[in-house]
Amino acid sequence: MSTASPGATVSLDPAERAGRLHAIARAYVTEGLGKGSFAAIPYHPDVVLRAPLAPGGVHVPLVGRDALRTVWWPPLPQLVQAVRVIDSFVSADLTAAAVEFHLDISNPPCTLRIVDRFTINAAGEIVEQENYFDPRDLTHPGWRTT
Repeated sequence: MSTASPGATVSLDPAERAGRLHAIARAYVTEGLGKGSFAAIPYHPDVVLRAPLAPGGVHVPLVGRDALRTVWWPPLPQLVQAVRVIDSFVSADLTAAAVEFHLDISNPPCTLRIVDRFTINAAGEIVEQENYFDPRDLTHPGWRTT
């Protein structure tokens, strides 16, 4: 993730900004993933995503909302069965949020334990995202029993 602070200049008071960051992170899970709505996710046009299952993995980020929509997003609505938000967290400088959640996948059937971190600008747009989870339940089904 970059060290820039895209949300450092904030017009909301700190409590309002923190509440907004929590809401954005939680809505990503409930409205975006949970309802299969890419449009519900407030991605900046030049968003940067690092994800274990993206082409190139976390070391080769996808750049741009259109790349996320056409490369990363397409299989998700058919695979996601349910989501459960566990908690959300906000950085001290009010530029980032993280959300911990469980994601039930239909094929192969499994539950992923995920933490996603977002850098969010003053306009409430996600400018950077990184997914943190163990992908083995998807890439090597049954790995725990072998």
